[in-house]
Amino acid sequence: MTPPAPASPARPKAVELIRGLAIAAAAGVVLALTGAFGSVDVPLWLRFAYWVPVMLAGALWGHACSRLIDRRIDMDERPWLTVVALSAAITGPVSLLVWFVTGFVFEGELYPLRTLPLMVGPVLTITAVMSAINVFVARSQPVQTHAAPAGSAPARFPDRLPLKLRGAVIRAVQSEDHYLRIHTDRGSDLILMRLSDALAELEGLEGAQTHRSWWVAKEAVRDVSRGDGRATLTLEGGLQAPVSRRYARALRDAGWY
Repeated sequence: MTPPAPASPARPKAVELIRGLAIAAAAGVVLALTGAFGSVDVPLWLRFAYWVPVMLAGALWGHACSRLIDRRIDMDERPWLTVVALSAAITGPVSLLVWFVTGFVFEGELYPLRTLPLMVGPVLTITAVMSAINVFVARSQPVQTHAAPAGSAPARFPDRLPLKLRGAVIRAVQSEDHYLRIHTDRGSDLILMRLSDALAELEGLEGAQTHRSWWVAKEAVRDVSRGDGRATLTLEGGLQAPVSRRYARALRDAGWY
């Protein structure tokens, strides 16, 4: 019942989904072993057969919900609102699933409809906890890209530069709706591409995602300022790139500032 965490550069969508399913399966194992929410009186094998599939189904729905909500709410600025929105979006459909499945698994027949509201509390509790873990813990690691070792293939992203910028040094990539603004030492321009896809092709250049909407080349950083719990990177040429709260500690530990 948890939306998966964001992905690394390689195959972002697949990695995101696999990670979310793994977290959900692990939570299902814990719930089965502890006999959560009154299931302790049924055999252990039946608890496993119930909790793990239910959690996996919830994770699949959570994956869809997280992708939709992420487009409408800036999780960096409103993490608790993101948790509330995820919990609200996931709880209703998953409560219906739990009501439908629980009766057949534990009683061999469908529970009366009047018992459906009884499912909402446990589902909401699990969903809220898992959503909070996802927002505040699982998503705290920024995507970092690395310089290509000698003799290896170079980064693919520079090939996407418009003709007027070919050969320029990339300082930052900024997401603007469905476009990316590429900041270079020769100016900037827009291309049609998602940041999640660009991160995969930026592997081979030393840099990191500093914000949900920004990737920054490490060698372009000239200064850092802090205020109101946030950090801002000043890049060569005067461009300023934000550092989100959720990425600040990881970037600091990686020696960015």
